[in-house]
Amino acid sequence: VQLVESGGGLAQAGGSLRLSCAASGSTFSINNMAWYRQFPGKQRELVAAITRGGSTSYADSVKGRFTISRDNAKNTVYLQMNSLKPEDTAVYYCNADPTDYSGSYPRYLEVWGQGTLVTVSS
Repeated sequence: VQLVESGGGLAQAGGSLRLSCAASGSTFSINNMAWYRQFPGKQRELVAAITRGGSTSYADSVKGRFTISRDNAKNTVYLQMNSLKPEDTAVYYCNADPTDYSGSYPRYLEVWGQGTLVTVSS
């Protein structure tokens, strides 16, 4: 199972960006999906998460500005980022915990996207 991200780039403070992350592979299902971000020299931190049923959670720093959503039919998760701030500048990573049913028994995995850079100018 692979995750491919898109949608990063440059935005001005107060602007918006939308990140997308699509999962592909053979036979699998995904329970939880999430977005993390990493600042230079820092560990990855959780930005937002969403369950298969649509329950969401957010880091305090993005509450009210970012919205996570998903399309289960497309195995895709989105992160709508509004009211962007320069301190949101980071590499954003998609994360998922798929169950792979392609083999003779289920495999429980954790996979990451390649990361996409979001730069917010002041």
